[in-house]
Amino acid sequence: MKIGIDIRVLARGVRTGVEEYVINLLSHLFLIESEIQYKLFYNAYRKNELSFEWPLRRNVELKNFKIPNRLFFVSARYFNQPKIDRLLGGVDAYFNPHFFGAPVSSRCRKIMTVHDLSFEYFPEFFSWRKRLWQKFLMRTKKEARSADKIIAVSQSTKSDLVNLYGINEEKISVIYSGVGEQFQPISFEQNQPPAAGDIKRKYNLPSDFILYFGAIEPRKNIVGLINAFEVLREKHRIKLVVAGDKGWLYRDIFKTAKESKYRNDIVFTGFIEEKDKPCLYALAKLFVYPSFFEGFGFPPLEAMAGGVPTIVSNSSSLPEVVGESALMIDPNNIDELSWAMEMALTDSELRKYLIKKGIEQAKKFSWDECAKKTLAVLKQ
Repeated sequence: MKIGIDIRVLARGVRTGVEEYVINLLSHLFLIESEIQYKLFYNAYRKNELSFEWPLRRNVELKNFKIPNRLFFVSARYFNQPKIDRLLGGVDAYFNPHFFGAPVSSRCRKIMTVHDLSFEYFPEFFSWRKRLWQKFLMRTKKEARSADKIIAVSQSTKSDLVNLYGINEEKISVIYSGVGEQFQPISFEQNQPPAAGDIKRKYNLPSDFILYFGAIEPRKNIVGLINAFEVLREKHRIKLVVAGDKGWLYRDIFKTAKESKYRNDIVFTGFIEEKDKPCLYALAKLFVYPSFFEGFGFPPLEAMAGGVPTIVSNSSSLPEVVGESALMIDPNNIDELSWAMEMALTDSELRKYLIKKGIEQAKKFSWDECAKKTLAVLKQ
């Protein structure tokens, strides 16, 4: 069997949730059945050079193209060309782990992963360019309807596909993503690398802090987190660390932090290197992820796997991902979030419970299992 896989999402060289999904899934997928031949569609006029071992495997072939993606999307949108399976030299099935436009010929099955439909629920959280991109070029609804099979990363996303796009639920398989094995509780007394002191200096981290990690954008409700932190800070001497890259419409977030009376207690780290993430989580007293909407949500799982008490919103996919292993709050209720942070910081029995249950919950999410279930769908 020959399977084509779209890896255009990796061209920018960033690692948001979608990139994490693609990188981890493929790393495990290619190891399952060596007789299956995979052809990777990697296209962009300018793209990041891949540093993975995939192309070195005998059953994986990297197909590099330099078609400008804007031109490609326009051609796909209005002419349904070029047929990607033909560009790849022929495949039985084409897997698109994002919802980029992907024309294929009638004899090729198309499978796609849908991560979330946040742009349908909260268009105001996206830049006008992003909204135009989604509406006129991405054509998510049409792509979803044209796919033979859809993988949804959560039951929440499956429900959205059924309710918003009218997709037959029998066409959709819910396959949860995994959590990396590198995310484990770290005992700094054992001097495990990377050294805590090095990470603190590298990112200017304080001694005691609450952590948010993710994209810096409105959907993540960082303004609400800062407001809740201000209420908490009136009673407790602790700092807030906001880690991650800028997304879009981030200016109000930085403005809110700059105007805060506790602005000196709010630290923005910027980009976090992948190898530093486990130590970053381990250094935090508490992890808070008050996002308005998530298709899955990697950071809470990573934090829980690392033994960090975690707070999340009670919205979209987050309750099904964290189960009963994290505190859940209304993302619109600042006082509730502030109270939850205080309880998670000061109640020792609650902290022990959250740490124990969080580690247990994270173990339920395996990339090996995700890859096996994905391959089953690809072979149907």
